[in-house]
Amino acid sequence: MLLALPIAVLLASLASAQQQSRADRPNVVVVFTDDQGYGDLSCYGHPTIHTPNLDRLAAEGCKMTQFYVAAPLCSPSRAALLTGCYPKRVSMHKHVIFPQYDYGLHTDEVTIADMLRPRGYATGCFGKWHLGHRPGLLPRDQGFDRYVGVPYSNDMAQIHRKPDNKYAYRLPFMVDDEVVEWEPDQRLLTRRATEAAIAFIEEHRDQPFFAYIPHSMPHIPLYASEPFAGTSPRGLYGDVIEEIDWSVGQLVAALDRLKLTDNTVVIFTSDNGPWLPFKRDGGSAGLLRGGKGTNWEGGQRVPFLVKWPGHVPAGSVQREVSTAMDLLPTLAGICGAALPQDRVLDGHDVAPLWRGEPAAKSPTRHFLYYKNQGGLAGVRRGPWKLLLDKSELYHLEHDPRENWNVAKQHPDVVQALQQLAADLDAEITANARPTRTVTALRFDPRVQKR
Repeated sequence: MLLALPIAVLLASLASAQQQSRADRPNVVVVFTDDQGYGDLSCYGHPTIHTPNLDRLAAEGCKMTQFYVAAPLCSPSRAALLTGCYPKRVSMHKHVIFPQYDYGLHTDEVTIADMLRPRGYATGCFGKWHLGHRPGLLPRDQGFDRYVGVPYSNDMAQIHRKPDNKYAYRLPFMVDDEVVEWEPDQRLLTRRATEAAIAFIEEHRDQPFFAYIPHSMPHIPLYASEPFAGTSPRGLYGDVIEEIDWSVGQLVAALDRLKLTDNTVVIFTSDNGPWLPFKRDGGSAGLLRGGKGTNWEGGQRVPFLVKWPGHVPAGSVQREVSTAMDLLPTLAGICGAALPQDRVLDGHDVAPLWRGEPAAKSPTRHFLYYKNQGGLAGVRRGPWKLLLDKSELYHLEHDPRENWNVAKQHPDVVQALQQLAADLDAEITANARPTRTVTALRFDPRVQKR
């Protein structure tokens, strides 16, 4: 009995120390959808798409109303989220990566996964990668321990083929570095990514983890699994969003079951706005103008939800400007990770905004808009947004729909913003870091056309 007491005290002390260590290293779950618009969730105002799990995330955390991605399309937006940099700074700004391309995000870049691993985090990516698929460019080359998913967009085996190209391209489904299936059943992509992410969370429940879940949907073509197909009044697009909502519910339920909820940051957002030309198969930007591929607000302002019990006030709404580039520096501060000191980052630590601190203001003094082919499109500073091609000026606090061009009434603002945009873009251009090109094949997605 006398010996048992010191042992019990020692075990309690070790458990307390472990809990304290874990509290300094919260788990991180980031769900990143593809082509989902600002108005596609019921908590952002959609009248018929039913998203109870995402609504609960908003009710138990923070909803941001002025959250921007750094590009209006896939690959550049993903590069920005993972590196904390404008796509042009990491030379990932020129449209998207197609199956025949040999380049991708350089492995010298520091991703969120690279940053968290030295802190003892297990890191996993589950879903669509789209930052390069040649040897040395896949998720396990960019800081992730585990990868399950497809390396580029789900339409790339079906469109974007030139008439004179003798090859068609196949969609691979990968586990780590190996293709385990060609042309997977796309009705199951959301479910498979969810199940793989939950298995990863269960496996690493006793250590901090970063689970990045970039879903393939609702990118065109749309697919929903059998329990969801034909169930939404919004049609197939609604089916797809409601299955993504189910996915978030499954992830949250797993965290609850494993008693990890209180020490986990859960984030939900989208890579760009909705793909409007597809009409019923595309989403909605709500009251915002434009969609994917445009620099209107609907192309780059997207939903953003964050839940972190005890740190993010439940039911809060944050109207300050924030961007996807803020995730890396914010998570660095929250998780006690070291930021890279040998390079410029464009994002900021916005944890005070998440926490709802009364005096918190956005550290984003200005934000550059880039076109889908990489050219400079515009700039925002404070409430003012200038689109350069036609010198269109909008006051976004008064006019988030961008209905009223007030350039003629404010020529001094136009001139100042033109100069600001040119100066900021010149600095990024002068200091841009390269992509990495790899000509070898790890797998060959080409098939001879008949």
